[in-house]
Amino acid sequence: MLGPSAPRVDVRVGEGKNALFLLMTSFTRILIVLHFLRSALGTQTVPPGQLLVALAVLLTGVVMNPVLQEANRTALQPYLEGRIDQGRAYAEGVKPFREFMLANTHEQDLSLFAELSRTPSSTAPEDLPIVTVVSAFVTSELRTAFQMGFVIFLPFVVVDIIVASVLMSLGMFMLPPMMISLPVKLLLFVLADGWTLVVRNLVASYR
Repeated sequence: MLGPSAPRVDVRVGEGKNALFLLMTSFTRILIVLHFLRSALGTQTVPPGQLLVALAVLLTGVVMNPVLQEANRTALQPYLEGRIDQGRAYAEGVKPFREFMLANTHEQDLSLFAELSRTPSSTAPEDLPIVTVVSAFVTSELRTAFQMGFVIFLPFVVVDIIVASVLMSLGMFMLPPMMISLPVKLLLFVLADGWTLVVRNLVASYR
């Protein structure tokens, strides 16, 4: 019979996997940008949050596929076949993720967290502690996601301003501009094939 502590262990393991998925992959940037897109459109709860999370997971799989394949080839399969031990499997498995994070981290963020962790300035990025690399990567992802969100917001803000100006010039002060600007934004987004553009640029934003 399982003791009372068994469920707590499972929860901790699950939380650890979720943390790794959030902190060491492209999921954070993709999900934030998709939420920015929904806010810019002004559709409130459409698409639903669960759908945005599912789409972010799928796009993360597309972006991370080469990294996962490399980790599987160099770490997981040799470990399952008994050719390397657990410690070597971890060391080999984290290498592709480290390379991915370093390739998509701004230098200033990496320098900041290297300084905060009191790492010698002569240390090469490849030799930085994994905690330092992950911290810099997450900060860099947030910075990039907000930059992309700003770019996404701009055309929709322009539409809102134009609609509000036209309504004021016509003397329709009692008509909420959102009632007119929302269908206009949806129409422009559909005509521009907005979802394809956003998805393509999100995937292409990773090196």
